[in-house]
Amino acid sequence: MNLISIVLVRTTHPGNIGATARAMKTMGLADLRLVVPKVFPAAEVTARAAGADDILDTASVYKSLSEAVSDCALVYGTTARMRSIPWPCVSPEQAAGQIIRSMSEGRRAALVFGRESSGLSNRELELCNRMIVIPSNPDFSSLNLAAAVQILCYEIHKHAIGDVLPAADKLPAVTMEDMDRFYAQLEQCLIEIGFLDPDRPRRLMRRLKSLFSRVDPDQNEYNILRGILAAVQEIAGRGDG
Repeated sequence: MNLISIVLVRTTHPGNIGATARAMKTMGLADLRLVVPKVFPAAEVTARAAGADDILDTASVYKSLSEAVSDCALVYGTTARMRSIPWPCVSPEQAAGQIIRSMSEGRRAALVFGRESSGLSNRELELCNRMIVIPSNPDFSSLNLAAAVQILCYEIHKHAIGDVLPAADKLPAVTMEDMDRFYAQLEQCLIEIGFLDPDRPRRLMRRLKSLFSRVDPDQNEYNILRGILAAVQEIAGRGDG
């Protein structure tokens, strides 16, 4: 389970970090990543971890979500509300199956949890391939952060102790860092050919990111996409590939 990361973004209450560590350890997960936590380390963190000190000792702290998931091939954002632009959405059980398959192929996956009060921002969601919504009471859908982590860690553990799919022949994983480079080239290409007006983007790039998040390209497909963009840019007059 060493290829699965739990990422907490701007956690406000230190106790939630400790409770998350405890939830992870009970289900066999170990890689905890913290993005700008308000308080860490702290006595309350250790107390709520209830013995999962090793998870806290190896936890990594990052300055941004993009930095925290840069080595991940699959990134799942958790949310309690739907957004104005539809994002690929899966259930906890579906996500767990996909993550175990990804792990069997040597690809790192991350589960991202947002702020206790407001969750993930739209900009942070754009860094995710898919969105997970935990089914709950529509009249009271708010879940405690550590409880949400526990549910998803349980689903992963449940799949892991079942029949793990054999590793498939697969090219090296495309990471979020790779995709960031692709999106930057795509945006520049669209500007150069006059399809995108940078002064009036009309959320075009956000919609395109949503589209490509559903594709999950392998390295060969990724290289083809980058090559197409380079060819278009050359024809448009850029000429530097």
